[in-house]
Amino acid sequence: MFKGKTVVLGISGGIAAYKSPDIVRRLKKRGANVCCVMTEAAREFVTPLTLQTLSQNPVICGMFSQPQHWNVEHIALADKADIVMIVPATANIIGKIAHGIASDFLTTMVMACRAPILLAPAMNVNMYENPITQENISKLKTLGYCFVEPGFGDLACGTQGKGRLAEPEEILEMAEELLAQDKPLKGIKVLVTAGPTREALDPVRYITNHSTGKMGYAIAKQARLMGAEVTLISGPSELKPFQGIKLIKVVTAREMHTAVMNCYEENRIIIKAAAVGDYRPEEEYSRKIKKSDDSLTLKLAKNPDILRELGRNKGERVLIGFAAETHDVHTNAAEKIHQKNLDFIAANDLQIPGAGFAADTNIVTLIFPDGKTRELPKLCKEEVAREILREALKIIEVRGAK
Repeated sequence: MFKGKTVVLGISGGIAAYKSPDIVRRLKKRGANVCCVMTEAAREFVTPLTLQTLSQNPVICGMFSQPQHWNVEHIALADKADIVMIVPATANIIGKIAHGIASDFLTTMVMACRAPILLAPAMNVNMYENPITQENISKLKTLGYCFVEPGFGDLACGTQGKGRLAEPEEILEMAEELLAQDKPLKGIKVLVTAGPTREALDPVRYITNHSTGKMGYAIAKQARLMGAEVTLISGPSELKPFQGIKLIKVVTAREMHTAVMNCYEENRIIIKAAAVGDYRPEEEYSRKIKKSDDSLTLKLAKNPDILRELGRNKGERVLIGFAAETHDVHTNAAEKIHQKNLDFIAANDLQIPGAGFAADTNIVTLIFPDGKTRELPKLCKEEVAREILREALKIIEVRGAK
């Protein structure tokens, strides 16, 4: 969402301004062109040089600073912005914007801006809960301004309460939602599975695989950004789902089977990106198995084939699978399409660098029932996710036209 976008980051004078360099760094990592605007008070908490170094752009600190270009700079920047983020937003800056006071570069630029404006409040709990502050926030919300709710916790003033700046990723997720103007999946429900499953051997050990859930979580996020109502069923993963996604946590393959079967009917698109264990120990020991000099033989039982069962009950749903292979990739993936009644499958070779588990990228080939294939280059997993969702949307559109 941020790639190639111009983000104007406004920093006002609160202690949470020290977190603004981290916001800049994260935005740059995502490909954004970041232009920082500081209030006079903000300069007491973080230096313009720090933000200039990280953003690789001049930092605007005052209305009457030496102009970088021969134009009316606050108007030009307002026109250039794809989104304006004010992080942190103090009670003072919120009040000024709510009452149309344009007394510095930041507030003047906001007055001239037609791009989405996102404010992340950070202040003392009493200031945040003050009826005047709440009235100003409510007024701005009715006018189309967006807010990231502050968190609850220890505050710089030594008290505890609501007023902490929201976490950087939470702020960026809200900004991504605002930038995602195109909502082709609006009104469509999407079910995604992600991550590994774990099958307990004893209270200490379990059988699992190397999946981290990154691909499935990326698909769920992009479906949400494209307007879908998303349910994510996830095996054990350290990842946090994108805001607005319904998360159902499971551990074993049988738990995932139950969760999928309980909610698949209401979903139009089902994408099975989870690496579900095919087998589980036939016996789960109640006590830790002690080591001995003898070898240990485990007897395994087969887990339910979730994808095959979905294929038998697919109806008009779009059903998409994944095939992570180490050899005969296309042949093995193509067999799964027909065995499990899929609309298409995303196949990848785990032995190719950048296409395996835990990576931020993937290299997949989309294979269709008629034998057609579409090879995607090495992409970040979120870009792969969008391509998969676009193909799913094409299928829905074709079926709707018949």
